[in-house]
Amino acid sequence: MRFFDLGVILAYLAGITWFGARFRRNQKNLRDYLLGGRSAPWWAISLSIVSAETSTLTIVGTPALSFAGDLGFLQIVFGYLLARIVISAVLLPHYFRGEMFTAYELMRRRFGERIRRLTASIFLVTRALAEGVRVFAISLVVSIVLGTNEVWSIVLIVLLTLVYTFEGGMTAVIWTDVIQMTLYVTGALVSFFVILAHIPGGWAHVAETAAAAGKFHLFDFRFSPDMNFLSRPYTFWAGVLGGCFLTTASHGTDQLMVQRLLSARDERQGRVALLSSWAVIFVQFTLFLLIGVLLFVHYRDMHSPPPAQTDRIYPEFLWHNLPPGVAGLTIAAILAAAMANLSAALNSLASTTVVDFFHARSRGMAERRSLLLARVATVAWGVVLLAIGIMARAWGSVLVAGLTIAAIPSGALLGVFLLGVLTREPREGAATAGVLVGLATVLYARFRTPIAFTWYVLIGTTATFCAAWIASLFERPLPRSTTGEE
Repeated sequence: MRFFDLGVILAYLAGITWFGARFRRNQKNLRDYLLGGRSAPWWAISLSIVSAETSTLTIVGTPALSFAGDLGFLQIVFGYLLARIVISAVLLPHYFRGEMFTAYELMRRRFGERIRRLTASIFLVTRALAEGVRVFAISLVVSIVLGTNEVWSIVLIVLLTLVYTFEGGMTAVIWTDVIQMTLYVTGALVSFFVILAHIPGGWAHVAETAAAAGKFHLFDFRFSPDMNFLSRPYTFWAGVLGGCFLTTASHGTDQLMVQRLLSARDERQGRVALLSSWAVIFVQFTLFLLIGVLLFVHYRDMHSPPPAQTDRIYPEFLWHNLPPGVAGLTIAAILAAAMANLSAALNSLASTTVVDFFHARSRGMAERRSLLLARVATVAWGVVLLAIGIMARAWGSVLVAGLTIAAIPSGALLGVFLLGVLTREPREGAATAGVLVGLATVLYARFRTPIAFTWYVLIGTTATFCAAWIASLFERPLPRSTTGEE
């Protein structure tokens, strides 16, 4: 065990926890705690979006994808850009009409209280399950470093993240995200060049070997109207269409991301933050995929077997092959991404619970009481995520499991949000029917067909929107005052 590396990691964990907790003094009301007082600059929000979008799943899972396959995953990122344009044009203007704390307040304005609770409930369940997988991904890294049981690794990171999230709220989330993202990008760059230095012949040898093995293959334009086409997750069509729908749902209807946009000073800054974050995401995914290619060449040259669990390939190489200090820095970088995403999840889960279910705003609850309630909800969700993270150890590949869980209900959410902002006729009953049909359709696709997860959101969105529209044809006309609109 290398004590210098451990010292670097422990210093980081202690330092980021202390830094985040310092923002407690700025938390005077619910607006401060959940939206950071809407004072963060656009560039900080942009980096915070990237940080939340990255997570440990990206860092340990993306190199594993290119190690075992090629650069095809990058096709999904092109869909991310299209999604950001759609969100900026269609959803963002609605979020800045009045002051909203959660995405689901928009559903109450358009349809009514029941659909608000339904969409908020879907978010809570989905985010808790998806974040549980990410929490487990953290344990893979900590257990490699400390040699500890995975359960105790999960407990350690969750508790430390919970401390500064509980104390500092959204302000702590955004500014610790900025620091953590800077750290893990630096760590990835350092690891890239260190791994490259381990390969005789340098980049020229990597390019030759990887090209011969098909590792630089990026675009797959094959198209055929059959189930085989839909079963391939990393094609150009699945990437652009599936990636667009997936990101429109995650960034446009998921409180984890919407809360960051709502923290912007105004709509323009929110739009700039969202669009600029794509450039960073593109560079990040490219970097991590290339790291996987480097590791493939390294293990092939060494004629040594890689770890049996591909998700462990990148962190195990870092810990066992990088020089003292550098290994500690890169492992701390992976933990940085994990803690950034976990803190954001805790804050978004707490905000949805307090605002959408306890109605801390609409009931005129005292500021001190509502702030206390938000902190209690943060702790409660920390316990829930801890439990799910422990159970997630048996759920398979962390990256695919996380994306699949997120994709199953996201189509229903996106479908009902688009129904709300693009139509006027459908009401709460039709919207509810649409959501249920959308969920049922995606669950059928998941468990009864070979369709890849990249298509789930598109399928769910289409089914939800169409079913709700058809159901609205059977609704009786009602006076405007009873439609739930404001």
